[in-house]
Parts: sequence; C-alpha cells; structure tokens
Amino acid sequence: MSIANDTLAPVRLTGEVLVENMTAAERSRAGRVESVLPALREQAAAVDAEGAFHRPHVQTLSAAGLLGLIVPEQYGGLGGGLRDLCAATFALATACPSTALTFFFHCSSASRGLLALEAIEAGLISADEEPTVRAFAEQVLSTMGRGQWLANFASESVKSEKAAVTIGTRARKVEGGYLLNGVKSFGCATGVADRYLVTASLEGYDTAEGLCTFFVERDAEGVSERAKWDAIGMRGTATHGIVLEEVFVADGNAMAIPGVFTRCMQMSRGSFVGNQVAGVACYLGAAWSLYQYTITDLRTRRFADSDKPVGTAPYQQELIGSMLNDLETALLWLRRQIDLESIEPPLLSKQEVVKRWRLCKGTVAEAAFRVGTASLKACGTGGTGNTGVPARALRDLAMGLVQAFPAERGRLMAAQMEIEGSEQASFGTRAG
Repeated sequence: MSIANDTLAPVRLTGEVLVENMTAAERSRAGRVESVLPALREQAAAVDAEGAFHRPHVQTLSAAGLLGLIVPEQYGGLGGGLRDLCAATFALATACPSTALTFFFHCSSASRGLLALEAIEAGLISADEEPTVRAFAEQVLSTMGRGQWLANFASESVKSEKAAVTIGTRARKVEGGYLLNGVKSFGCATGVADRYLVTASLEGYDTAEGLCTFFVERDAEGVSERAKWDAIGMRGTATHGIVLEEVFVADGNAMAIPGVFTRCMQMSRGSFVGNQVAGVACYLGAAWSLYQYTITDLRTRRFADSDKPVGTAPYQQELIGSMLNDLETALLWLRRQIDLESIEPPLLSKQEVVKRWRLCKGTVAEAAFRVGTASLKACGTGGTGNTGVPARALRDLAMGLVQAFPAERGRLMAAQMEIEGSEQASFGTRAG
C-alpha cells in the first residue's frame, strides 16, 4: 500500500504541457480551465460545422470564473497573469480552438485596464488625467471580474502600406460624450460579448496620439454587425466585426485623452498590448491535441494481413517523427517567449523581446500547421472528411499562418529591427 502511495503523482493538467513548473495558485487556476474542457470538446464539431460561437460557452466559462482569469482579485478576478492565460488558451484549444481564440481576445481586453494602472504607477499619467484614466481602467477590470464578456475591436478592414492595422474609426466630441463612426473588421465575439471595447481616433488627429478607447454597448443605437464571415477555419469565433454609425458614447464610457493610449502601451513587456503570445498558444494547443488523436489512430488501426498497428509502417513513423520535431520546436519557442514576457526582473529589453516575438509567432504557427499536414497524410483518406478531426484541425491551423502577421512579415520586421534598431509602428491612423 505504501509503495503505491509513493508512486502517486498529481495528474498533469493540459495547461502544464506548455507552462511548466506551475505554482500552486497557477495550478488551481489551470484546474478551473480543465473543468470546462469536456463541455467545449462536446460542441467543437458543431461549432465548426455551423460556423457560429456556441453561446452557452459564455455561461460555462463565466461560471468557472475564467472571464476574470487575469483580472486582479480586488476587481473580482482570479488574479492570474500571462502564464495563466497562455496555459488556458493552450488547454482550451485542445478542446475547441474557436472558443479558445475568442476567449483570448476577451482576455486581451484586460490590457486596457492593467496597462493603464501600471502607467499611472509609473508616473506616465498626469494628476489631471489620472481620475479619468483610473475610472476607465477600473471599469474594464470590474466588468470582466463580474463575469461579463468583452469584445475588443481595434483592427479594421482599412490597411496602409506600412501598418498592419489602420485605425480609421473616428470619434467626434459632442455634448456629454462622443459620436463614433467606422467599420471594425475583427475582434471576436461579435453579437456574443456583453459589451464592446472600441479603439478610435479622435477627430483632428492622424497619428497614434489620437487613439482612444470607448465602451460601446452591444445593442446601442447605430451599432450593426457586418456580414458573417465564412472562414476556412476558426469558424466559431464570431469574427465578422461591427459597423458604427453615429454611435453615442457618454463621457463616463470613454478614455479619450490624447496620448494616453500610447503611454499605456509603453508598459507592455511585449509588442503592443503584450499578450499576443497567448493567442498563438491556441494554435499550438490545437496541434498538440491533433498529435494525440493521430497517435491513437495509428495505434488502433491495424493492417489486415499482419494485424500490426498502422503506425508501425516506416511511412507513418517518418511522419510521427516530423510531428514530434515540430511540436517540440514550437513548445520551446513559445515557452521561451512566455519567459521573456513574464519573468521578473526582465531578461531582455523590450526591444529585444519584441524582436523575438516577431520570429516566435511565425515559427510556432508554421510548425503547428506542419503537424496538421503530417496528420492528414498519416491518417489517410479517412481523415479528409470536413467533420473529421484531422481536416477540422488542419483548417483551424491554417488560420495561424495569416492571423496578426504571417511568418514572412515577422521575419522581415525582426530583420528591420536588427538593422535599423527600432520596430516599425504596428498600427496607425488614417487621415481623412
């Protein structure tokens, strides 16, 4: 009996595949994530087939406290950090990649509160600005801490030659608030989230200094949804975006002080809001889950003449080796980036962290996609049905090749930083 007890070890949680050496508090939060995986997994095929977010997941995640995963406890959250978020998105993606990605974008909203409070602490906000900035930041965090879902709309369909994201949505000051006009093409949870966070440029500004953030109610007058997006993969993210036509936002729901947005972004450890690494963890989680499925399939199916597992064939074993190599490559890159963006004191300067992130994102996304193609080959024609696991996963993983920035763009930007010593702006504003 004592020997058996000595050999017992805690069951490894799914999030621990990516984030190793969790603290007791991190493991407790990861346990909450683990508890919702069966519900997400049960609906994953339907989410893909219908191309729609499964609305009951909002309550499932909220009831587990996960909508406040990285919100400080004083605002009703669980008090997690970047490591928690990466472990969570990785684990959720092993069950339903679409839900994991939508959850990531919800959590990214917390940066509008966390970075603002850090900027205040760092002395980047003046005494006159502080009450407005603090009130808005606390509204963001308390909304999430109460278990409400936020959709974060920054990206737009308008692009410029030198910027990945161009902010063309305009905010015009009127009595008691602002009027917003523009089109937001991406944000996840369109029509699903309880409230929207919208980035817009103040009228009269055509630089990043004019960027501001506004709370927009989902059903506010003048808000409409764009046409549904029939995407190749990640089909259940509700990513079709919104149209804003003379949408009124009261002063109390606005953080519209010129220059504050960019000063807050200075507080991030990585590029822009500093948590994109958790987004790419969704793709790695999907690839890891697909690998587990593929191994089970190759062990279970047998040759009719020899009764040996199909996975004993040299062809399949070559593919297995390739998948293992790609998974380990991606895991090592992502773990390193998480360390660079979370360890205190920082290991490298922000400039060096951003440069490595530019390389990391593409490396992980491309490695995950190669796992998908190898799985499809290994599983054969039986895995090519659109409702099957290999085909669904391959389509989901394809989205990682283009989301945010492709690997080629990341390598280009890293090279420019190496030679020129500074990163090109990752967002901009559109004049006119």
